[in-house]
Amino acid sequence: MNAEKPKSQWKEIEAVWDGEAGYIARNSAGATVLMGKDKNGAPGIGPMEMLLCGLAGCTMMDIIDIMRKKRQLPVDFKVIVRGSQRLTEYPYHFTEYLVEYLLWGDNLFEKDVAQAVQLSEEKYCSVGGTLAKAGPIHSTFRVLKPGEAA
Repeated sequence: MNAEKPKSQWKEIEAVWDGEAGYIARNSAGATVLMGKDKNGAPGIGPMEMLLCGLAGCTMMDIIDIMRKKRQLPVDFKVIVRGSQRLTEYPYHFTEYLVEYLLWGDNLFEKDVAQAVQLSEEKYCSVGGTLAKAGPIHSTFRVLKPGEAA
């Protein structure tokens, strides 16, 4: 008998204030991230930057999974995500995103990387699908040889 897939799922983050300028977010597995500044004044990641982190992580996971199925794992992989933030009126939200994918490897085929990027952006990346409602996401990719400078 096939169990019906749930139509939605709640995710939860708990954030606590450290009493100064830091805010610690924790997921249900206990992983944490610092927003604001730690007690020594060292900066953490800002909340708007967290959105960009989510996009980078989500699409990277998709692309690695797809490339693994193609038996073409890169030896190195970097994603640079930029968000254009409107600063003229509140809320200061992102209006556009730029995503740059850099993959290093000897046996990576550009057509397969292009397909993996497209699948992530158009089908699998939930963060991208959510953020795209606020503004367009533009992307580029480059396939480089190991050791080649970006």
